[in-house]
Amino acid sequence: MKCFGVVIKSDDATSGTPTWIGKGLTCVCFKRKGSYERICINLTPLQEERLKRLKHRMKIYFDASRPDHQEALRALWSATYPDRELHGLISDQWKEMGWQGRDPSTDFRGAGFISLENLLFFAKTFSISFQRLLKKQGGKRSAWEYPFAVAGVNITFMIMQMLDLDATKPRTFVRSVFLQMLSENEWAFDLLYCVAFVVMDKQWLEKNATYMEFNDVLKSTRAQVERELLMDDVLRIEDMPSYALLS
Repeated sequence: MKCFGVVIKSDDATSGTPTWIGKGLTCVCFKRKGSYERICINLTPLQEERLKRLKHRMKIYFDASRPDHQEALRALWSATYPDRELHGLISDQWKEMGWQGRDPSTDFRGAGFISLENLLFFAKTFSISFQRLLKKQGGKRSAWEYPFAVAGVNITFMIMQMLDLDATKPRTFVRSVFLQMLSENEWAFDLLYCVAFVVMDKQWLEKNATYMEFNDVLKSTRAQVERELLMDDVLRIEDMPSYALLS
């Protein structure tokens, strides 16, 4: 197996774009704490299987006629508002969660069914953080806040773009680092989503942002998530500094 040394400086971490050296490259090295670490392009069978499953999830469109998709929406409502009855899959109640209209299915077009799965995972796994962000608790909030659920769909789409998992040849170190994490935890994508959501809200508060600045906040969120993924000693999503924001 060939290995070519490529040192990533701290100021390169936000772009995470490698310069491929030579032909027949099977892995790249980058420096952490003075020693080279190898990130392989050739995937292990476990990585291939988990990447295949994740890419399959990313390709599923939300279909309001599918019973399992309907059930997932109901499950999201129950996890979000456990003491409130849902009147219907098309209802003004959904606006309270931060959907744009009465029918949340119209907001999934950008990121598909996985964005609903991400929200549901967040609600069930880190319920305290989920409720805090949903209710906009903590910090000085804007008079024109971001819509919670729609923001969640945008975060899913951002992570999909950042990881670039459909590329036949890795174009970023972030992608390769993530695949290593995926081999450690099949739910790495969903965990990364939760981290990105709390990072986005923190950035939102620090910038005193309003809804018109949401895209700028999303860009700075992506930059911070990329930096943390490439940090020393971050071998799992749980090692990211911002993971500590979750509860």
